[in-house]
Amino acid sequence: MTSSRFDIGLAKLEEIEGNLGRRLKEQMDQLSPDLADLVIELFGDVYARTGLSLRERERIAISTLLAMGGCEDQIRLHTHAALTAGVSKAEIVEILIQDINYCGIAKVLNAAKVIQEVFQSVE
Repeated sequence: MTSSRFDIGLAKLEEIEGNLGRRLKEQMDQLSPDLADLVIELFGDVYARTGLSLRERERIAISTLLAMGGCEDQIRLHTHAALTAGVSKAEIVEILIQDINYCGIAKVLNAAKVIQEVFQSVE
C-alpha cells in the first residue's frame, strides 16, 4: 500500500521527535488545515529523499536556520532533532564556529543561546 505524501511527512516528523507531526498539525489547523497539510507534505518530500542521512539534514537545517536569523524556535526543534539523529553537541558547536565567518557574530550568538538552552534541557 502506498502512503500519501501527508503520511510520509508525518512519519518523518515523528522519526525526528515523537509526536512532533501531530502537534504541528493540531497547532497549524487552527490557522489553516490546508497550510498544515502542505507544510507536512513538503517536509516529507524533502526528508524522505535518500541523498542525505537524517543526521546530515539536521546539521544543514541548523546552519541554514542560523543564517536566516529570526528562526530561534526552529533552531530549537532542529537542535533536538539533530541530537536524536546522533549529531554530537561538539559537532553542533562546530556549526556555530563555522557560521561565524559566513553569517556574523550576532546571528551565531542568537543561535548559540537557543542551542545552549537545548543542551541544558537534555542533560
